Amino acid sequence: MNILRNKPLNKRKVALVAGANGVIGRNLIDYLTTLSDWEVIGVSRRGGEPRDRVRYVEVDLLERDSCIKMLSDLTEVTHIFYAAYQDRSTWAELVPPNLNMLVNVVEALEPISTNLNHISLMQGYKVYGAHLGPFKTPARETDAHHMPPEFNVDQQNYLENRQKGKNWTWSALRPSVVCGFSLGNPMNLAMVIAIYASISKELGLPLRFPGKPGAYDNLLEMTDAGLLAKATVWAATDEKCANQAFNITNGDLFRWNELWPKIASYFGLETAPPLPMQLDIVMADKELLWNEMVDKHKLAKHSYSEVSSWTFGDFVFGWNYDFFADGSKARRFGFHEFMDTEAMFMNIFDDFRRRKLIP
Repeated sequence: MNILRNKPLNKRKVALVAGANGVIGRNLIDYLTTLSDWEVIGVSRRGGEPRDRVRYVEVDLLERDSCIKMLSDLTEVTHIFYAAYQDRSTWAELVPPNLNMLVNVVEALEPISTNLNHISLMQGYKVYGAHLGPFKTPARETDAHHMPPEFNVDQQNYLENRQKGKNWTWSALRPSVVCGFSLGNPMNLAMVIAIYASISKELGLPLRFPGKPGAYDNLLEMTDAGLLAKATVWAATDEKCANQAFNITNGDLFRWNELWPKIASYFGLETAPPLPMQLDIVMADKELLWNEMVDKHKLAKHSYSEVSSWTFGDFVFGWNYDFFADGSKARRFGFHEFMDTEAMFMNIFDDFRRRKLIP
């Protein structure tokens, strides 16, 4: 029996969260469950454990026929929150799967969800070319697009064209690096730092910044996953935000040269001068050590692959240029939440320890 069909359709909001097990999707679901007027359907390849007002659908969004079949009874959905992502080895290869997944979700649900109100798209600073090299900072939502390929832009173009003449609206959220709890996620910087620091401590080493020369000294910003969840729901429910894109950031700037020693101190480590290291290479042989640490420190039984995002760490620590955007548009439209980035990292590390993910 569908546990979400206990109320009249026009009296409740029903969120479908695509990418339910990622850093963004998981934290969005957690936030939605604190709001009494939402029911939640989480969609991912791995499914999930149902709980009060939350159920999961296990489906591969790349499989169009399967997607249509598995989502065919979700006529009650009022809001689609799209945060799914498939990683590939080149920028061009990212386009087909990530565009097709969005298309499959929208075209499976739009014809049957008669009360569809809004589609929320999760983007990022790739829209501004931040992944390609030094880009204009602060980046603004009105900045010109760069030379394709770029799946974020293709996804937004698809929604804009699909929305014409429809009753539903869209929004696009553009966070910086999103930090929060998730396992088996290819883009989890907080987990990268926590595991790297824990292994450094186990080996009796100082915590060296492993990034490119110059990356230690440039300005950056981050986005807390909980803050992003609040902004995502705000943009999806405030009429002023219809068909708009928003940069969503913590609201402060930092340099690794100031924050890194504080992170080291949290883990009881000294620092040493930065040393460029490719983490996906130097950490590749640490699985046996990690398994020994899990037993020694009585950690939760998660595999090394579940807690490793070394390629993403290399990507972020390789930004030897300023990396930040202008977040004032969201404030002008009414979103005034903020987060201290240092406190964010410490809170996340505390959460990892509570979950027995790190010693």
